[in-house]
Amino acid sequence: MNFRQKNVLLILLACFPFGLIAQAQKKKSKVVTDPVFSAFSYKGNDAIYTDNPLKADEFYNPILQGCYPDPSITKKGNDYYLVNSSFSMFPGVPIFHSNDLVNWKQIGHVLDRRSQLKVDSAGISAGIYAPDIKYNPGNETFYMITTQIASGIGNMVVKTKDPLKGWSDPKKLNFDGIDPSIFFDDNGKAYITHNDAPDRGKTLYNGHRVIKIWEYDLQNDQVIPGTDKIIVDGGVDITQKPIWIEGPHLYKKNGKYYLMCAEGGTGGWHSEVIFVSDSPTGPFKPAPSNPILTQRHFPKDRKDKVDWAGHADLVEGPDGKYYGVFLGIRPNNQDRVNAGRETFMLPVDWSGEFPVFENGLIPMRPKLKVPKGTERKWEQGGYFQNGNFTFNEDFSKDTLDFRWIGVRGPREEFIAKTKDGLIIKPSERNIKSNKVTSTLFHRQQHNAFEAAFTLKYAPRSATDMAGLVCYQSERFNYVFGITRKGTEDFLVLAKTNKGETTVVASVKIDTGKPVRLQVVANHDEYRFNYSTDGTNFQNLGGTVSGDVLSTNVAGGFTGSLIGLYATTGNDIQPQ
Repeated sequence: MNFRQKNVLLILLACFPFGLIAQAQKKKSKVVTDPVFSAFSYKGNDAIYTDNPLKADEFYNPILQGCYPDPSITKKGNDYYLVNSSFSMFPGVPIFHSNDLVNWKQIGHVLDRRSQLKVDSAGISAGIYAPDIKYNPGNETFYMITTQIASGIGNMVVKTKDPLKGWSDPKKLNFDGIDPSIFFDDNGKAYITHNDAPDRGKTLYNGHRVIKIWEYDLQNDQVIPGTDKIIVDGGVDITQKPIWIEGPHLYKKNGKYYLMCAEGGTGGWHSEVIFVSDSPTGPFKPAPSNPILTQRHFPKDRKDKVDWAGHADLVEGPDGKYYGVFLGIRPNNQDRVNAGRETFMLPVDWSGEFPVFENGLIPMRPKLKVPKGTERKWEQGGYFQNGNFTFNEDFSKDTLDFRWIGVRGPREEFIAKTKDGLIIKPSERNIKSNKVTSTLFHRQQHNAFEAAFTLKYAPRSATDMAGLVCYQSERFNYVFGITRKGTEDFLVLAKTNKGETTVVASVKIDTGKPVRLQVVANHDEYRFNYSTDGTNFQNLGGTVSGDVLSTNVAGGFTGSLIGLYATTGNDIQPQ
């Protein structure tokens, strides 16, 4: 080896270690540690439940608390199945099972694949509207028919022989309008009814809608062209200009056909009305005593108010008596709707010609008697909880509880299980995006509640954030998260109203150890707290209003969601 070669070798040996170190440091600087969430807890504290304890033969109403609106129900033998609207939540259309109408278990979601649910760029209140579930004994098949307000799908149907084994991909149905439902007659024929606009040029006033019926081809799963017919124009009495006749369901009893619909819009004038005919295609005559269910006539300041009752469906119970499920709200003490539209139930008296919801025309009460021969089993575990329950999640099970949802896309695409908790891989999109975000949601199910989880996270830049979000929509929410400014980490509370974000408060925080984040709500008052020792909490930002988490302010059709959130697209900066 000559002198020149030796010098080159010495230079390479001298430089090589430093080159490796520099390369390793450069690589390390690009690594962003994904946040780890653990020890989630949700606890309800509504006074209505402490003031009205249950007796052995009672259960609480609503039967599904939180954002579970537009219920539809069917039965096969002793098995009852109930579904709800889910809008842009993913998976979509939660489905529940019961053998007695009292004890319910969520068995999954009807729409749990991207091939079924295309809401990846939809607003939170778009997506799935008013699903209808029915069992056809003629071919032993369950049908779920709905309107998907996204991706040009419109009205659609999916099927299964067994709701526990998944559902087919959607079949697009060739008609306009919303709120379709399917009816199977005992002669083998099938029909679809739905809400639609009046014929061209015949709209008389704002909110004027009609109910149409089509014959349905069971072999090809499609309406039969040319069979459509308007069977209700406007509502019970068009001279009174009724608005938003919708949510139709067709039934047959004692040789007559009954058409039950919502009327008055899904707000303070909401109600349920009934019509009768000798034929499924009409003409339909309204009952003389409509509405058969409403809460619109009572003082606004009544105690323990339930309101907006309507959008109902009927089923025969295990005791041979009819029951109706329907949506309603329980506003907070500022008359704001944060928990969303919930699923209620009432017994139905159908001893006369027309069904009537028992106690559905007086201020609703928080408790019901269980059907004869039934016992309440909530306390045994495994059933959907009611009242002031506590739900704990340590994320140790192989699969997530069905109550956990994403928005616009599958939760499985951004989560991973570890021995330390649940990793959420941050999305480049933040919570204000109308695309898929990395946020795992639990519904707000009480007006007074507390929710908390432990977060292990060290942000690397100002665009990194992870934490808690209270979410009414992409334009109305609170974010309570950890981010970075310069060389220091901060916990920030920010409020987004109409898409504009304001920082409420921020504080420096040590991310060398886990932080526990908590939200405590008492009706309209929300407080965001944190703990660095897991026990002693400090408040950040004082008491703030939950106004942006209400449909009164945010609009739309959903209830508030509590989210575990991570992003690399953060735009919230500490003060």
